[in-house]
Amino acid sequence: MNVTSRELQILLVEDNPADAELTLDALREVHLADRVLWVKDGAEALDLLFAPGAAESRRLGLVLLDLRLPRVDGLEVLRAVRADEHTRRLPVVVLTSSHEDIDVVRAYDLGASSYLVKPVEFGAFMQAVRDIGRYWMQLNRLPGETG
Repeated sequence: MNVTSRELQILLVEDNPADAELTLDALREVHLADRVLWVKDGAEALDLLFAPGAAESRRLGLVLLDLRLPRVDGLEVLRAVRADEHTRRLPVVVLTSSHEDIDVVRAYDLGASSYLVKPVEFGAFMQAVRDIGRYWMQLNRLPGETG
């Protein structure tokens, strides 16, 4: 199925409401916030990704994934995404506060597309999220995508 980059959505998996709001604000500045689906834990992410008919009803172009999540952690979400034939090529950017080398290694071993530590400074955080949105949703090309 061919889709254009303008039809693709972003799945934001973030349990911290303040971080989620900042992320949405930054994506709003690059005209992407209206395409964001926000879930607050890993179990909700898995439900959204793998519920019957999910692939047909949602055309995801990017997952922004925190690691420290309630119920199901981000690494388990990433493992499930990469194990499924319908989602294994979906870009997954880990956006987390963890500086731990073990988390970086595990994320890449499980197939993360990128790993970014959330900047603590407001302006740097906003710029990082704007850059992520621009690159993955406006410049990057996915299989089956047109335009």
